[in-house]
Order: sequence, then C-alpha cells, then structure tokens
Amino acid sequence: MKKILLSALVASSLVITAQAQSELVTHTELGFIDTQGNTQTQTFNLDSKVKKNIDSHVFTFTLDAQYATVDKVETKNKYVAELNYDYSFTNRLSFGYLLGFKQDQFSGYDYQLYTGPTLKYQVIKAEAHNLALGLNLLYTEDQVENVDNADGYAAYGASLVYAWQINKGLMFGQDFGYRSAFEDNENYFATSKTSLISKISDIFSAGLSYKVDYANMVPAGKEHSDKTFTANLIIDY
Repeated sequence: MKKILLSALVASSLVITAQAQSELVTHTELGFIDTQGNTQTQTFNLDSKVKKNIDSHVFTFTLDAQYATVDKVETKNKYVAELNYDYSFTNRLSFGYLLGFKQDQFSGYDYQLYTGPTLKYQVIKAEAHNLALGLNLLYTEDQVENVDNADGYAAYGASLVYAWQINKGLMFGQDFGYRSAFEDNENYFATSKTSLISKISDIFSAGLSYKVDYANMVPAGKEHSDKTFTANLIIDY
C-alpha cells in the first residue's frame, strides 16, 4: 500500500509539472540508477517543486522522494510532501500556513504529520545572494511502528534557505530545517540539503546534492541520520 501511495504521489507531481507550463513555475530534480549483473539494484530520486503566484498569494507544493531495491528487495521507500501557502505583506515579509506529511518505511516511524502557521523573512535579497529565514508553530503527530496510538504534540520549527549565484551558470544552495517538541527538547528532527547546480540550457541543468535527515529520538535498532548523495538531471520550466 505504501509503495502504491508513493507511486501515486510521484505520478501526480509529474502530471502537475507537465500541465503547469506557463501558469506555474516548476523545478524538478530526477536521478535514476539501474544495475544488472552480479547485483541487481535500482535507485530512484525525485525532488520537485511547483509554485504559483497570484498577486500577494503564493502556493507551493514540494515532493522529495527516494526509492531503492537490491536484488528486488526494497531497501528504501521514503517521501516528504509539503503544501505551503504564503501571503506577502512586503517583498521581504510573508505569513502563511504549512501542511506536511512524511513516510519513511525504514525509519521506525509509520508516518509523521505536521501543520501550522509560518512566518518568513527575506534577510538578504540581492543579485548573487539570497537568504530567507522561517519560523513555525506546529501541531505534530508521530506514529511509531508497532505502537497502537500516534503521539500528538505542540512543536516549533525553524528554516533557513540560502542561494548563491556563483556565476551565470553555477549556483550553490543550502537548505536547513529544524522541528522540536515544546515540552521535550530531546524530541527534535533536523534536515539539511546542500546542492550545486550547473546550467546546461534555459530549461536543463545538472546537479549534485547531499541530504541529511536526522532524528534525535529513534526506535531501537534504527539510525539517527539518513544520508543521501545524488546526481540529478534538473528541469526548470
């Protein structure tokens, strides 16, 4: 069922991207490896963003998904889907709402749900450098595997998004996210994405990215950090 749900979300994202054309701004990163021989491996990576501006209103949907098999046995099945709404008060300050859902079959959590208001401020807005900071007040629900009831609690979050246009064809990016329970500061999650993108044409680019997904409190037998390095074909349209 989880595999079907992941496939449906990936397909929906690709359909939205394909239909968007001039109405939306899209950014899609695709990576795929297929090995046949002594070992049969398949690895798939999708990182997609669809953004729509209507006057001062901004709607953004993001999907980050990875799926892998070794000798036809699933070794990774993970996706994070987020829907953001932002209202821009000025060209730097915005207020909005976030709805996020995460499923990672091998993390020890059946799912994680988080939702709440957001406040964002563009600290640096220049030709070569852009830096945005965000704050969230959240209701979070974590469903640990083999546990009957989900754990719901109030939380707060923070985000940092930095982009450096090194030259016309090369860009460096750094995204960081943090989420923690109010009543238990040991219950926190952190994510990081470091990327380097080289422009090939107006639409296509090649990119490298390194992602770290960290959970401070994990079920027994699970790792705190999930690290992923990918090489991607990037489509901006």
